[in-house]
Amino acid sequence: MIRLSIPLRQALARLSLPVLIAAAFGTMLLGKADALLAERARIALADALAPFYAAFAEPARAVRETVEEFQQLLVLREENARLREENERLRRWQAAALALEMENAQLRRHLDFVPERAPAFHTARVVADGGGVYARAVLLSIPPEIQVRRGQIALDERGFVGRVTEVGSRSARVLLATDMNSRIPVTLEGSRVRAMMVGTNGARPRLQHWSEGSRPAEGERVVTSAEGVAFPAGLPVGVVRWTEGGVAEVELFARADRLDMVRLFDFGLGGILPPEAIARPEPRPRR
Repeated sequence: MIRLSIPLRQALARLSLPVLIAAAFGTMLLGKADALLAERARIALADALAPFYAAFAEPARAVRETVEEFQQLLVLREENARLREENERLRRWQAAALALEMENAQLRRHLDFVPERAPAFHTARVVADGGGVYARAVLLSIPPEIQVRRGQIALDERGFVGRVTEVGSRSARVLLATDMNSRIPVTLEGSRVRAMMVGTNGARPRLQHWSEGSRPAEGERVVTSAEGVAFPAGLPVGVVRWTEGGVAEVELFARADRLDMVRLFDFGLGGILPPEAIARPEPRPRR
């Protein structure tokens, strides 16, 4: 080991920074003077360091993949537990449904039950939102060969949407359940309590006029009622949601803000009459 005197070490320490600065400036000037030489030197340095970069990158990649696999295992474990719970719940529901189906079949045989005729329906495309005299309504494109009348029920793949209020030769307008002019008689499926679902021009209609002492339960299913002979009984509408202010609302199954196709069902009900069916007073004869 070479031992240096203290003055020499102090001199080297003072000269190291200026020497490094001078070398840096020299390298910059050399790069400006001969760009091709600087590029070759840079490429040679990159080629020399590439194996080291690759050697260091491989363990880092392995560690990263191990961490990602561990995270995926945790997610799969949680999802597996959730799926097991859902599968067990579905098994219980399946057993209950099969028992109810058998009981229902026996009761029908005893009562000589006659099943209802399946309603006719047509599928129509939504071509416009809003318009007309209603704030929440959609316009449907109807082919001329399809007969549509006022009062027909509009459903999407999830549930109740609204009812037909205007009919033209090639179009029809559906008043949505969320419009403030909409009044739908409904039944709470669990408690069999009847109420009125009133539109608010918002995302959720409100529940009103249920019988005293029968508070709607949170999450209870809401279906249509046959009161007024305007709607058939049992069409799925939504579930009850209570707001922080203590207002009972209905979270609709149907996606009223994303309608593309709807089905118009004709249940043959006369609760909503077309204008031409309304009786008008006969004119008095002139004297």
